[in-house]
Amino acid sequence: MSSTAGNKVVGYMNQYLLNEPGSPRIQRLTAAQFMDVWTHYDSDGNGFIEGAELDGFLQEFLVAVCNLPSPESIPKKTLEELKRSFMEEYDVNHDGKIEIKELAQLLPLDENFFLLFRFNNPLESSVEFMRIWKQFDKDYSGYIEADELKDFLLAVILRSNSAAILDDDKLLDYTDSILRIFDTNKDGKLQLSEMAQLLPVKENFLNRAVFKARGGQNQKGSLRTLTAQDVENVFLLYDRDGNGTIENEELYGLCKDLLELAKSDYDMDDLEAFHDAIISGCDINRDGKINQKELTMILLAIAKTASEEEGVASGASTASTVSALKSRSKVSGRHHQSSTTRRPS
Repeated sequence: MSSTAGNKVVGYMNQYLLNEPGSPRIQRLTAAQFMDVWTHYDSDGNGFIEGAELDGFLQEFLVAVCNLPSPESIPKKTLEELKRSFMEEYDVNHDGKIEIKELAQLLPLDENFFLLFRFNNPLESSVEFMRIWKQFDKDYSGYIEADELKDFLLAVILRSNSAAILDDDKLLDYTDSILRIFDTNKDGKLQLSEMAQLLPVKENFLNRAVFKARGGQNQKGSLRTLTAQDVENVFLLYDRDGNGTIENEELYGLCKDLLELAKSDYDMDDLEAFHDAIISGCDINRDGKINQKELTMILLAIAKTASEEEGVASGASTASTVSALKSRSKVSGRHHQSSTTRRPS
């Protein structure tokens, strides 16, 4: 990094330092200031501070808080040791990059804005995610629009700090900042996959090893038999109310997990189409729900395509699963129609 670039960034960071002689500290940043810092360092706009961006950030952060004359004044060995310690502390998912939520743990933030990065992080399952989505998509538009996002952010803050006092201007500032972070297609609202980045789920249950094909000298492309216990375990993960069926937000949570195996950019229309394919293809008793026997059909389809397409991206496997479900939908539909025709009036 050139001296000019270094001096430019050092000056940039210095504007956030408190004027306390002998003990330079970064002031508590507002939502807008935090976003300015993020966009400054995430120079390629890919949602991560990584590679040269990360090296530059660490150098310039240290120069600012340690009151050093320039990045060049930090010995390379010292910088590498500090970088290793820094990543161990703040790179929570150990991917070698800094995400915006990880940066929020490092920089001092407006207390209420900081709470937005601590909300149930992560959620237990996609079922909980879909319940939250349904609660705040109040007009059923299939998006969390700015006013709905503002209501969501207020609920998050009050849940964490019931005594919080927020004026409308500050809440709008938070909303604008969250949209700047997570509204990747810049349409002024959050689609399903964008909201899923704001509210990550701890685990996609369908990524478990039981659905992965096993390679090996004598077992290439083979898969451990999917047992009744495997199916029951997965069923209980989605049947959150224990009523014996996967329905409503539980079913949409299952569909979301299935969809995420195939694509990372999706909206409510995609989810509805997938939901319809599942119901048409696997809801044998036509009650609009999925029971354990019907779930078995879905899981066997996932396991089968994973085995057949070992070494192919998971998206391809899931795309095949969707096609199989759609084919099953046509067969089941014809069977259901003919059964109905034969049923006595």
